[in-house]
Amino acid sequence: MGGGFEVLKERGFIKQCTDEEHLKKILDSDMVPFYCGFDPTGPSLHVGHVVPLFAMAHLNRAGHKAIALVGGGTARIGDPSGKSETRKMLPIDEINANAESQKKQIAKFVNFDNESAVMVNNADWLADLNYIEFLRDIGKHFSVNRMLSFETYKMRLETGLSFIEFNYQLLQSYDFLVLSQRYGCRLQIGGDDQWGNIVSGVDLVRRIEGKEVYGLTFPLVTRADGKKMGKTEKGAVFLDPAMVSPYEFFQYWRNIPDADVEKFLFMFTFLPVEEVQSLGRLKDQEINRAKEVLAWEITNIVHGKEEADKAREAARAAFSAGSGAGDLSAIPCLEIPASELERGINVTALFARTGLCSSNGEARRLITQGGARINDGKIEDIDLSVDRSWCKDGEMMLRAGKKRYFRIIAGKG
Repeated sequence: MGGGFEVLKERGFIKQCTDEEHLKKILDSDMVPFYCGFDPTGPSLHVGHVVPLFAMAHLNRAGHKAIALVGGGTARIGDPSGKSETRKMLPIDEINANAESQKKQIAKFVNFDNESAVMVNNADWLADLNYIEFLRDIGKHFSVNRMLSFETYKMRLETGLSFIEFNYQLLQSYDFLVLSQRYGCRLQIGGDDQWGNIVSGVDLVRRIEGKEVYGLTFPLVTRADGKKMGKTEKGAVFLDPAMVSPYEFFQYWRNIPDADVEKFLFMFTFLPVEEVQSLGRLKDQEINRAKEVLAWEITNIVHGKEEADKAREAARAAFSAGSGAGDLSAIPCLEIPASELERGINVTALFARTGLCSSNGEARRLITQGGARINDGKIEDIDLSVDRSWCKDGEMMLRAGKKRYFRIIAGKG
């Protein structure tokens, strides 16, 4: 097999590479074991992790051995990269639980059932390190002056950098060395905020093993509207369906800016280049068809076909909610006792309870700015009382802006 570099380049994954010409040659001519790391600092991966997951999958599909590293060891310290302050220290039990959750999510992108991919946890070799031996054997290869030249550390020196974080680069570099020795790993990939760590790992392997190894980073993806990738009004877009429902996940991708459609189809689907370019040429209302394809493709990978189909159907039904057509069951909902609805609920309090707004104040702003609707009727009075008479067939549909929906169901009692 072999290849993969041109696929990554064509689809927009390459930002920096330690030696582009030679890396392309070995990827074209040989099976190259490569690794990408994920620190389990939270219970779920989020949309920000999806770029490296797709890059792993593309290289793996080209015939290269994927090593997915879950950082059960490095997460005990916390990577200062891209952070303006020290990360919160997590209990080891929590880190281990997070690692188990993330393993299942990574497996949606890379198949670990055969020998083409393996998952490892760096706690296996970092947790019981002898610190004196580590400093003598590994620390001697690192220049403090060089470490301070990397953007990560330069930025953090202004706000404060703890000694424990200063060790992070040594540990991540040591990961590359261990994986080189155990699996013949020759390439590390990661986001561009990892460039300093990756270059240091490449240098360490060359110094100790005398091997030629490589590093490659992806661009940090931004949205055309200036919003941070993977962030919504409610926070991060997680891959765990208990944290962000498949419908909400689908809607995040369905509602991206028009200018991002082709770029995101390249990076967040496995669709052929010709199909992506064809969808990317769509204009005006037709571009919504391309957005729906994008949303369905990535929801299918993360949550499965059944959930992707349900989310697409619900999104279509919500768009034409006034007709009563379609299955709305995938849209997030809240059941309110019939007795409470009979008494009536202030409209701002109702919107705040749904998650469409984070507070009563935000709900008031939504209403006064003309962005709140119930059953497609515009809400203009912040003192309005909403009661059961607003329900149709036991439900009412709330909407914030043009695209965010939430169902209220009249319960019993």
